[in-house]
Amino acid sequence: MAFESLTDKLQNVFKKLRSKGKLTEADVRASMKEVKLALLEADVNFRVVKDFVKTVEERAVGADVMNGLNPGQMVIKIVNEELTSLMGEGETSLVFAPGKSVTVIMMCGLNGAGKTTTTAKLAKWLKTKSKKSLLAACDVYRPAAVKQLEINAAAVESDVFKIEGEKDPVKIAAGAYKYAEEKGYNVVLLDTAGRLEVDEELMAELKRIKEAVTVHDTILVADACTGQSAVDVAKGFDDSVGIDGVILTKLDSDARGGAALSIKAVTGKPVFFVGISEKMDGLDVFYPDRMASRILGMGDVLSLIEKAAENVDMDTGEALSKKVKSGKFDFNDYLDSMAQMNKMGGLSSIIGMLPGMNKLPENAIDEKILKRNEAIIHSMTKEERSNPKLLNPRRKMRIAKGSGVDIMYVNRLVKQFEEMQKMMKRMPGLMKGSRFGGMNLSKMMQGMKF
Repeated sequence: MAFESLTDKLQNVFKKLRSKGKLTEADVRASMKEVKLALLEADVNFRVVKDFVKTVEERAVGADVMNGLNPGQMVIKIVNEELTSLMGEGETSLVFAPGKSVTVIMMCGLNGAGKTTTTAKLAKWLKTKSKKSLLAACDVYRPAAVKQLEINAAAVESDVFKIEGEKDPVKIAAGAYKYAEEKGYNVVLLDTAGRLEVDEELMAELKRIKEAVTVHDTILVADACTGQSAVDVAKGFDDSVGIDGVILTKLDSDARGGAALSIKAVTGKPVFFVGISEKMDGLDVFYPDRMASRILGMGDVLSLIEKAAENVDMDTGEALSKKVKSGKFDFNDYLDSMAQMNKMGGLSSIIGMLPGMNKLPENAIDEKILKRNEAIIHSMTKEERSNPKLLNPRRKMRIAKGSGVDIMYVNRLVKQFEEMQKMMKRMPGLMKGSRFGGMNLSKMMQGMKF
């Protein structure tokens, strides 16, 4: 989970601050030393850390904070504000061509950053904004690059422009723009070639494309897991070609998050999106204020609500909610709830947006176990899913064989499900007002883990 290590360290610092009735300057400075160390360990740029800590410390030792009723909480508020400022104030949007003109977005980056996949993800996101995208295959060097783009484009129901046998990406880019104008596309996404490192040949090629075609947005796709190397790459591309913003991929795999915290401060360029899964809908708009809240363990409820509104079938959710409240929730409903959550990126994604959920034990949420549970339930008959009381030893043995698991997993799932049903009847308040199936996910899913 992104920023997991940093979040844990910062929360330990703030716990000490909140435990003090009054703060002294020495308390603040001691805390800021720990914050500084935590940020450096998260691979945040040294100069960025130095300036950040200095600013927070200067604000925190002011009279309003030191003499306030809750100085510890005030310091946390300052850290939150400065983290937001560090990553950029507010959402930064892509620039679109005026009127009915075609917008050209050039995707660039090094090999292995996930550029081609991200290009398709961006096309899917643009579709939610009523934009019809044409993906131009401008990587004429990497074997199977065009095929990969075609596969990804098909997955998001977008079209690819290519010129068989053409080795000049500039001609392909120009051809894609002309084709898009003729066929009524709103956006052309140029999937350019990557390199193992920033080199003159790559930069010269990108410059030639920008000279031949009016590029409205030049986006660098960078691997978040490479930390400060991603920041250096962003600076190198911006100095040589000029970029408008960055998409950070694999943020879900980076427990440190130093790149996301450093890029804006070092390059002056915003992070547009972050990749949060390998799925084609695993691309999120980057909101600095929401990210700051997540880093501090405060969750990101706004993003959770938006995901629910975009992906969840509200009629199904309402029906599930009523069943839960009446205590009639069965295995069919469990499968429906899992489908709803998968549309939102899976349980791990949801948990990461809930305030305080970073305090769950490291192994509290295991997606593999949830998948195994689904396999077990799919091996049941419709009658067994609707009425778990039918599950006698003989039926359980058949289900175990059908799902390829030991019978003990079937027994445990059934037992946990029964306990969950009892809990739901006792605690209806937990299930009030949910936007994704009427369930308190942390309570329910911890009950389903074994």
